[in-house]
Amino acid sequence: MDSFELNKIIGAILLTALLVIGLGKFTDFLFHVDKPEQSAYKIEGLEAVDVKLSSQANIAEEKVDIGQLLAMGDLMHGEKVFKKCGACHMLAAGAPNLIGPNLWGVIGRQSGSYPDYKYSKALVAHAKKWSYEEMNSFLIKPQSYIKGTKMAFAGLRKEKDRASVILYLNSKSDSPLPKP
Repeated sequence: MDSFELNKIIGAILLTALLVIGLGKFTDFLFHVDKPEQSAYKIEGLEAVDVKLSSQANIAEEKVDIGQLLAMGDLMHGEKVFKKCGACHMLAAGAPNLIGPNLWGVIGRQSGSYPDYKYSKALVAHAKKWSYEEMNSFLIKPQSYIKGTKMAFAGLRKEKDRASVILYLNSKSDSPLPKP
């Protein structure tokens, strides 16, 4: 088989892919359907359940006793759970930033203040110190707690996971905060 035959085969494959993609885009344009503003099927009481659940979640967040929460955590478990965070964050003194900032000494530090990292405007405007309580609230669901943050992590739902990560983060500092 010579190179001309190979070029014809590759060209045919690329042309087929281009036609399939183009046809899909054309049919999306041709058969565009506007979604209705209101659902056609109403489920009675659904809005009331959503409001009730969100208000219960807010009450639960406000009533967190950080001392009891941190008592659930352990450093070894925190190190394991932090591996999820390690894809975007370094945790070593003087280490460079990755997708996210280096988290060495983050507990007790001002939010949005690590040098040489471009934070979202929302995180800079947050302007609070990362206390145990702040970090707990943030780690539940970062994008809900600080709307507009660049952090795309879904959060840590389990209390033990959050408590362990917070303890682990606190241990990685030149001056760790005392436990409450």
